[in-house]
Amino acid sequence: MSTVTTEAVEISLQLTLDQAYALAELAKRIGWMDVRTNAVDDTEAHQMLAAMARVRNALSDIGVIVR
Repeated sequence: MSTVTTEAVEISLQLTLDQAYALAELAKRIGWMDVRTNAVDDTEAHQMLAAMARVRNALSDIGVIVR
């Protein structure tokens, strides 16, 4: 079983605009079956989806929004 911690970390990276839009598309398209296949258990899969939502929001905050 995976564990859940509430400790926060901050990451910083530089992407080209094309990379940022490609990442935003991935974050939009990835779903439960995609992450569950690669996760140890349901808890980790939920963590993965929550993290991708945070990435999507961060990209949206800087104007990288996909439909």
